[in-house]
Amino acid sequence: MKYRILSDEELQHLEGDLKAFLIINGIHGEEWGKMNREEPEQAFALVELFSDQVLQTVYEKVKFLEHRTPESCLVFYFKEKEQELIAIQRKPNSELDLSTIDSIHQALSKHLKELSVFTSKKEYHLGREKEIHQLIEQGAVLSSDEFWNSLQKII
Repeated sequence: MKYRILSDEELQHLEGDLKAFLIINGIHGEEWGKMNREEPEQAFALVELFSDQVLQTVYEKVKFLEHRTPESCLVFYFKEKEQELIAIQRKPNSELDLSTIDSIHQALSKHLKELSVFTSKKEYHLGREKEIHQLIEQGAVLSSDEFWNSLQKII
């Protein structure tokens, strides 16, 4: 397994896609039910394969992720061969909250001396989509090019 098993809720939303995937693999409705009852390991392996294919397709489309906490805001830009990072962190004695867009904007416009801001670039070690997956598993969420570009202008 490359990524993770989709949750039951995710699979419900993708029920039509799962059916199409099973048909492409030569498994129709009744056969799927029988496989679930009689060969659950094989059925589970197909769900794993489907999950990996879905997540691979999703991760290939991701360009920006962000991870916010009260202490920091990390914004990632995923290019073909490398990722870039803009990191905003409050200094140790600061009480600033960097967990919302409004609080980040306020901190950058009125409290810049209480922040550390840096950028970095790195090549992928595990592969682009695998690194995206790891960040999402650690709590990162989708971000936008508008947020990235506005931070670039500020720094």
